[in-house]
Amino acid sequence: EKALVKKSDVISKKRKKTAPDFERAIHKMLVPLSMENAYIKVDITPLDKPGPSGMDQINFLFAPNKGSDFKSLKDIASGGEISRLTLVTKSLVANAIPLPTLIFDEIDSGVSGDVALKMGTILRNLSNEHQVVSITHSPQIASKADAHYFVYKNHTAERTLTRVKRLTEEERVRSIAVMLSSNPPSESAMENARELLNMAEKV
Repeated sequence: EKALVKKSDVISKKRKKTAPDFERAIHKMLVPLSMENAYIKVDITPLDKPGPSGMDQINFLFAPNKGSDFKSLKDIASGGEISRLTLVTKSLVANAIPLPTLIFDEIDSGVSGDVALKMGTILRNLSNEHQVVSITHSPQIASKADAHYFVYKNHTAERTLTRVKRLTEEERVRSIAVMLSSNPPSESAMENARELLNMAEKV
């Protein structure tokens, strides 16, 4: 028990030392994602005895706007805010420890337009150091990928089978155009899709 408490104390001191830098890093990454007035606060409460995470109870508090009080993240953050916070937090973790693959499932929830485009750029930058897999319905995020895979279902008399197909260059354009408009996509949507893909190649 003494050894456990001693190790827990070391972890606690590291947490308290790291928390302010973590809070600043999160805020800095949120600014370009249209959350310039949002702040995260790591609340570290000491425990009487060791628990699963050591001698601390950790709570993440969130203030989304100017003048907002810090409240529990899960109680106050919207879907779009959660999406952006998840992305920047995973990005920081990925830079701190070796993670060969990062998977983002609908990280675009609650965001669109320019914010989605900037989130796509963050994902693109992450892919320089890690394999990034993103399941998305956002054309802005999808356009940043090196390769696109289309997931679909085949129905037989006995069962339904899920298939994955790697898209050709023209299929990539058409899929993003469908996200932008309708199926079949308009010619203007096709042009917009090509523009998004060309923009991604320049990043």
